[in-house]
Amino acid sequence: MRWLVVALLAIGCKSKSEAPPAEQRPAISEGEFTRGRDACKAYLDKVCACTAPGAAQACTLAKALPDAMRVSLEVSQSPDSTPKDIALALDNVRKVSKECIEEIAKLPTIGCSP
Repeated sequence: MRWLVVALLAIGCKSKSEAPPAEQRPAISEGEFTRGRDACKAYLDKVCACTAPGAAQACTLAKALPDAMRVSLEVSQSPDSTPKDIALALDNVRKVSKECIEEIAKLPTIGCSP
């Protein structure tokens, strides 16, 4: 019984394996990130310039989108990030980019021009 406990503790105390080298880590292309960042900036500029009643709240919310993309990219590039963290961060970059593009398309529904 004592050996079983020691064996289980040894398995549970294994050290983390090192993060994969930079060339083996998942990444997002600079072009893909730039397109997403530009889409978020365009959405932010357009919704904040709009004077429609629903635009003020949308402008406030839109201000966080570029920062969300930047922080997610930084997490994906951190040497301390695990492969799972990197994948989640890159997925978030893509989701935010998609949201910005979709929100630009929805601008006419709140009374703003796209």
